[in-house]
Amino acid sequence: MKETVFIGFGSNVGDRVDFCDRAVTLLSLLPHSRLKGISLLYEAEPVRNRTDPGDGWFLNGVVQLETDITPRSLLTTLQEIERSLGRDDDNRSGPRTIDLDILFYGEHVLKEPGLTIPHPRLHQRRFVLMPMNELDPLWVHPTLKQSVARLLTEVNDQSQVRLLFPQPSTRYGSRPACSSPLGS
Repeated sequence: MKETVFIGFGSNVGDRVDFCDRAVTLLSLLPHSRLKGISLLYEAEPVRNRTDPGDGWFLNGVVQLETDITPRSLLTTLQEIERSLGRDDDNRSGPRTIDLDILFYGEHVLKEPGLTIPHPRLHQRRFVLMPMNELDPLWVHPTLKQSVARLLTEVNDQSQVRLLFPQPSTRYGSRPACSSPLGS
């Protein structure tokens, strides 16, 4: 059975637009999956909670997929995409070419070694909630029982997040609206 999955992506080194573009392109090619929506790109200052992601601002966004890939297999695939795009596995909390996180996997709640769904800090991060809100403001967090729109209005994160303007052209074409499938 296919599940609705939201994946956050971000980059803060090198050609950030290209890294985000390549990551979204690879996500659109996943087997047994269909790309349903892609948020606009947002620029966000780095968050330094017990990590040092460097000084470079991030480009962030969220993709919505329908997939029947299991959560663990999806995580493995996302880590392979990160490595293929130059992510430093030895310094995962440092500056990064690409970062891919499973935000939601349907209404599933999982807590396994190395995999927590929903993402444990997404409700604290404006740079995740803004693009997520663009795709599906009514999506309800399965444990907090609040919509993404509500989480965004109540987030305490004071870091700067701004819509990237103008939006760059990308190789995967125009972003589909959250209510219309890709290619329609």
